[in-house]
Amino acid sequence: MASTLFRRQLTRSSPRLPTSSIPSGSSVSSLLASRRNISSSTALQAEPSSDPSAGARSTGAKNVFDTHTVEDLHGMHASEILAETGTRKDAQMRHFTVNFGPQHPAAHGVLRLILELNGEEVLRADPHIGLLHRGTEKLIEYKTYTQALPYFDRLDYVSMSAPTPHADVDHPFTFIVTVTNELCYSLAVEKLLNIEVPERAKWIRTLFGEITRVLNHLMAVLTHAMDVGALTPFLWGFEEREKLMEFYERVSGARMHAAYVRPGGVAFDLPHGLLNDIFMWATQFSTRVDEIEEVVTGNRIWKHRTIGIGPVTAKQALDWGFSGVMLRGSGVPWDIRKVAPYDKYDEVEFDVPVGKNGDCYDRYLCRVQEFRESLRIIHQCLNKIPTGAVKIDDYKLVPPPRASMKESMESLIHHFKLFSEGYSVPPGETYSAIEAPKGEMGVYLVSDGTNRPYRCKIRAPGFAHLACWRRFHDETCKKHRNIFLGTWLTSFQHMIADVVAIIGTGTMDLVFGEVDR
Repeated sequence: MASTLFRRQLTRSSPRLPTSSIPSGSSVSSLLASRRNISSSTALQAEPSSDPSAGARSTGAKNVFDTHTVEDLHGMHASEILAETGTRKDAQMRHFTVNFGPQHPAAHGVLRLILELNGEEVLRADPHIGLLHRGTEKLIEYKTYTQALPYFDRLDYVSMSAPTPHADVDHPFTFIVTVTNELCYSLAVEKLLNIEVPERAKWIRTLFGEITRVLNHLMAVLTHAMDVGALTPFLWGFEEREKLMEFYERVSGARMHAAYVRPGGVAFDLPHGLLNDIFMWATQFSTRVDEIEEVVTGNRIWKHRTIGIGPVTAKQALDWGFSGVMLRGSGVPWDIRKVAPYDKYDEVEFDVPVGKNGDCYDRYLCRVQEFRESLRIIHQCLNKIPTGAVKIDDYKLVPPPRASMKESMESLIHHFKLFSEGYSVPPGETYSAIEAPKGEMGVYLVSDGTNRPYRCKIRAPGFAHLACWRRFHDETCKKHRNIFLGTWLTSFQHMIADVVAIIGTGTMDLVFGEVDR
């Protein structure tokens, strides 16, 4: 085999040796020695030239590109190895591609970006997803409506919960659970069942929906700052997250995967003293937001890294199907809590922060202002929440109280059938959407009249946001030689460092549990 490879090498590389002189296997070693001697003697006898590339450009000259092994270079003179061939245009730096992630912390450990670079300038970004694909939508089709609920907790592992060792790392930690995803699914099931949730359950859903929004934005804003280089606000924010996670643990018994919001209401009533503790936290949290803004908002390094980075026009945001802060940051005042209110959002007062320039800095300001608006909603929920039931009284849809199971055989049968067989949902289809912290979270649910969903399509906001990473070609790009990073037309070139600022949790607010599903 070595002799065959050597014949091919001689055929391609050395015009000084005629094809007829290619030897058989027995004379390979002798020819190799003679070839090296010829090359060596030629190099030693060559007259020094003022042009180092003259020898390489001469007819029949051998250059470094004709070699395949280190041994082939042994017989070459330094002037031949270092000779520059070709024109000046050939010597210019060529575009090259690199992998950004999945090992990079800002890539969540599950995103692979293929970057086409011209030096440090990013010309194209091609996202490769699927490293976290778990087949959630298909798995739901084989579960009952009750069993399908916990899958929605796993879609967003950033909004809520404590750091836990897990393969799906986001920065140095993994953060799991969000009640808003459970709410979206529960609203869809309730619409098919045509049931009305009690008033107290609606207020509890609204309250914890805003607590989840604060948790998500704490993670988004402060890990964004950490990616750029500001570590201290990240530690401040995690102290506040810990307080909120204690509220979740007290109300559901779990810091992760709470499964608290369920079709028909919520799983448990609020424990005594919880509303007072939430009020005490909400009273002091605005001061903590002021401290974070004092350190970050006016910081010149932060502004330099975010102002003008990743701008999205309102038209581009609408064309790409953006939602949430990614849409409002570009100046579009769209919030499902205002446009199509659910639960008790039509009975609370709040404003919708809207950006102006659509860059990373505007999106940061929108999220910071949403801290304050969420606090307004939380205070109103604390003042208006009534007493009463937290779930409907149909024990074929919700589990009966534990006390009644010990006294009533009928309640025990309802409990057993609910968690083993589930309940049947009338045939039909529906789409339910909510304003999740990351954008519009939607569930398209199809029922065929059995106890299992026929189809469950999840509309995740992060998927549409990630799609814009593909390079956007149009005549403007060709005319003005501007650089598109995703759909983002800029008057200057985005660098590799800007990729972290754009894809960081604080700007696009990506989480790959819902992107890959």
